[in-house]
Amino acid sequence: MLLAVEIVKTLAEIALMALAGQWVLGLLAGAKREGNLVYQLFGVLTRPLVTGARLISPKVVLDRHLPLVAFLVLVFVWLAATIAKIDICVRIGVHLCK
Repeated sequence: MLLAVEIVKTLAEIALMALAGQWVLGLLAGAKREGNLVYQLFGVLTRPLVTGARLISPKVVLDRHLPLVAFLVLVFVWLAATIAKIDICVRIGVHLCK
């Protein structure tokens, strides 16, 4: 069970870093961000997350806000995984969680 929680937590961290990286690079690149190769790579990595955010959000949410929705959902997933890991580690003993 601990391994499954660790996998979910790690995947959430990777996805959060990809979304944050795309956002920061978009700020730095400005209007030419669509031509940036790294920005396009981040777009490929985050496209499934943004598509999933569209599926769970109401239609009134604008498409430009979907990356924020995906980021917030991932933050909640990461928090839930962290709380689950803490709970498991407390139950089995902290020395077994290293």
